[in-house]
Amino acid sequence: MKRLETTFENLLWNSRFVVLIAVVSSLLIAFAVFFVATMDAIFTVYHALEYGMPGMEAAERATLRASIITHVVEIVDGYLLATVLLIFSLGLYELFISKIDLAENSETSSNVLLIRSLDDLKNRLAKVILMILIVRFFEYAIGMKFTSALDLLMLSGGIALIGLALYLSHVADGKH
Repeated sequence: MKRLETTFENLLWNSRFVVLIAVVSSLLIAFAVFFVATMDAIFTVYHALEYGMPGMEAAERATLRASIITHVVEIVDGYLLATVLLIFSLGLYELFISKIDLAENSETSSNVLLIRSLDDLKNRLAKVILMILIVRFFEYAIGMKFTSALDLLMLSGGIALIGLALYLSHVADGKH
C-alpha cells in the first residue's frame, strides 16, 4: 500500500510539468507579438517619413497624422500584451517548475520578473492589463467624434475613472 501511495504521489507531483506547455506556448506567443509590434513600428516610421513630404494637402496630412498616432497606440498596446505573456510565462515557470536562479542572483534583474506566489503573479498581470486597458481607452478617445457636450462629459468621466483605478492600484501596493 505504501508503494502505491508513493507511486501515486510521484505521479501527482510530476504532473506539474504539464505547465511547461503553457510556459513554452506563452513564451512563443510573446515573441510573436513582440515581432508583430516591432514590424508595426517599422512601418509606422516609414509612414511618419511620408508625413514630412512637401506638397501634401492639409486634410491628407491630418488624416495621416491621426493614422500614425493610432498606430503608435496600437504598437504600445502590442508591446504591453507581449509583456503580459512574458510575465505570465516566467511566473508559471517559477510557481510550478523551478525558481529561475539566473534572475534571483542577477543584480540587473527586475523585481517584475520574480514571482513568489499566485497572488504575486495575479497582481503583476493585473497592473499590465490595466495599462493595456488605459492604452485602448486612449486609442478610442483619439478616434472619438465629439458631437455634443455629453460626449465630452463621458470622455472626462472615463478619464476620471482611469485616474481612480490608477490611484486604487497604487494604494493597494501600499505606496500611498
